[in-house]
Amino acid sequence: MKVKRALISVSDKSGLVEFARRLAALGVEIVSTGGTAKTLREAGVPVTYISNVTGFPEILDGRVKTLHPKVHGGILALRTEEHLSQLKEHNITPIDLVVVNLYPFRQTVAKPDVTLAEAVENIDIGGPTMVRAAAKNHAYVGIVVNPARYEQVIAALEQEGELSDALRLELAREAFAHTAGYDTAIAEYLAGITGNTDEFAAQFNISLEKAQDLRYGENPHQKAAFYKDPTVTGACIANAVQLHGKELSYNNILDANSALELVREFNTPTVVIIKHNNPCGTATANSLVEAYQKALAADPVSAFGGIVALNRTLDAAVASEMAKIFLEAVIAPDFTDEALEILTKKANLRILKTGDLTHQTRDVLEVRKVNGGLLVQQADRVVLNPDQLKVVTEKQPSPDEIQELIFAMTVVKHVKSNAIVISKNGQIIGVGAGQMNRVGAARIALEQAGEKAKGAVMASDAFFPFRDTIDEAARAGITAVIQPGGSIRDEESIQACNEHGMAMVFTGMRHFKH
Repeated sequence: MKVKRALISVSDKSGLVEFARRLAALGVEIVSTGGTAKTLREAGVPVTYISNVTGFPEILDGRVKTLHPKVHGGILALRTEEHLSQLKEHNITPIDLVVVNLYPFRQTVAKPDVTLAEAVENIDIGGPTMVRAAAKNHAYVGIVVNPARYEQVIAALEQEGELSDALRLELAREAFAHTAGYDTAIAEYLAGITGNTDEFAAQFNISLEKAQDLRYGENPHQKAAFYKDPTVTGACIANAVQLHGKELSYNNILDANSALELVREFNTPTVVIIKHNNPCGTATANSLVEAYQKALAADPVSAFGGIVALNRTLDAAVASEMAKIFLEAVIAPDFTDEALEILTKKANLRILKTGDLTHQTRDVLEVRKVNGGLLVQQADRVVLNPDQLKVVTEKQPSPDEIQELIFAMTVVKHVKSNAIVISKNGQIIGVGAGQMNRVGAARIALEQAGEKAKGAVMASDAFFPFRDTIDEAARAGITAVIQPGGSIRDEESIQACNEHGMAMVFTGMRHFKH
């Protein structure tokens, strides 16, 4: 496919002048609009204004300039005798290459003070229409929506004199993905301002941009990539800035996300250590260094090679402690210069800076792929407070036990089901995760806690169908239990607690995490 005429109309002018100059050097006539034409003319690139092609001026503040038969006829015409005859009859010249990227809608709505009127004004109409027309007619027309493609396209024209069928098909695929993402961004924004971000619409659309190719997925034989939602602002794993270390892996990203989402639940200085997507250490204290030491002491064997998240600026005292063991990654709101000097001595340690963790992002839905579809649900971000607890035993938990129970239950939310967490003095000392039965999870957690279980509390992500877990906890010295309640056998568990002199509270809310 020879390129004799190109229409260029872009918002992102990266690489534009050089690309257009090389097109012109090949004898390609360049037709352009508004700001793009002005940029090219000022750079000395020959250009024909769109109004000279259509015979009609740009009107309505530029809202209408390319919506014209002399534009779309030139793009959509098949190169058949019949279509070419009609073009000649109506004095329309074919357009062989369309170079368009759209109004910066996502960048506009990402601004904190954007108005609805400003957002609407940045909804492109003519651009997507040209893109879709050219992509539809890719058998004869090349469509470029990404400046990163300029070199590939111009190289093909310079070296081969044409764009191959395979390249035009690939460009068309990218173009349709581009307009689909654009429309999805608009729909998401309008849903947000109408308060419908967490509703389940009849059609679920999602558009993400590739952030990076990954070396592999969960295992070396699986290919993988990381995509991010450019509309989500604020502290999250997708927006974290990597300051140092090896490239993040698939598993690193999963674990770092889990660590970050747990640590941001707490207001006091807190440290979380994640291993294989479960917290092996979590602790809160008056200082960050004490919280780290307590989190590490919970399970130092599992912490080796783990991911650590903190909810405060990481300072030299904590960094010095971290430097003593091998860690995969550290993620925190910020790092002092002294801390970075210590941590960057470990060449492979991934260091991620998130910014302030005070506020959650507006990303309120969780999406999981299954074969043939998606499961979509609201994120489990319920914050437990003492007023929600219902004491169901003869023994009343003390105020300190209440706080400890809430701490343990907060961690349980982030442990794979069946989940049991043992905690004491703001420190997780035992975790039973992902077991097929609850008593098995309790035994694992209690065995890990050992003698420390005496005087500790226990949290469960779901109710106890039998009293056996309570009996196990009592033998280990647990003094208080927190669970959702709601089993037809609740009375058995309550009775068991009464027999053992234990306190138990119900939350009325289950926290399964599969």
